[in-house]
Amino acid sequence: MSIQAELVLENVREQNPLVHNITNTVVTNFTANGLLALGASPVMAYAKEEVADMAKIAGAVVLNIGTLDERIVESMLIAGASANKHNVPVILDPVGSGATPYRTETAKMLAEKLDIAVIRGNAAEVASLAGENWAIKGVDSGAGEGDAAALAVKAAKQLRTVVVITGKTDYISDGERLFSCKNGHQLQTKVTGTGCLLSSVVGAFCAIEKDYVFAAAAAAAVYGCAAEAAVERLYRLEPGSFQIEFLNELYHLEPKDLRERIKLEEVLA
Repeated sequence: MSIQAELVLENVREQNPLVHNITNTVVTNFTANGLLALGASPVMAYAKEEVADMAKIAGAVVLNIGTLDERIVESMLIAGASANKHNVPVILDPVGSGATPYRTETAKMLAEKLDIAVIRGNAAEVASLAGENWAIKGVDSGAGEGDAAALAVKAAKQLRTVVVITGKTDYISDGERLFSCKNGHQLQTKVTGTGCLLSSVVGAFCAIEKDYVFAAAAAAAVYGCAAEAAVERLYRLEPGSFQIEFLNELYHLEPKDLRERIKLEEVLA
């Protein structure tokens, strides 16, 4: 499994895919720097007058609903439609779906109107799209009760897409195959935007690897391995220092690091 993930990472770095992000104002800088560190090429284009043109030349389009307004939603629909027309994968990050009716309705509308390659969210966000109950507070998932693996499979079938549910263990499914990834560190939850950046990293991997369920699984594993390596570089476990070292490890992570660390497996054929 590590060998395939290594190859995708190497190809991302060699091919430098353009990832078009329509993301939220909280995470724009971190997302751009994270993609650059990984080896992808980020662009943040929001104006409805240009998003269709940008989407058609991108390797992937990432739609993140973290800071919503009607203009952003309009641009997302235009960009997504252009991406669909030009066979560019669209990744949806339904930030806070389930917290308010507007967020939930917007996330559902985007999932219904666009051909989404991957939905990446926490359990509560994915559950809201699949009509399941899960605790949520603001834009963050509560501990919740339920089987995240089963939710990933059910949601993927229902929404007809690849679903990535992130948590202590990440679950990735297309409704038939299921991967689990146990890489990562708790400090990721103390830095805003780590989930949002992962969605964009999934976009970079999907730009290169057209087996989207494996691309998403490989992205989660690489991301988690980088987080673990970053923690080992810290003098103290502090979120500010972690953020810097995490970007450094996205840049430095080598194939041998993946071989030593990766905890990715396919658990359902």
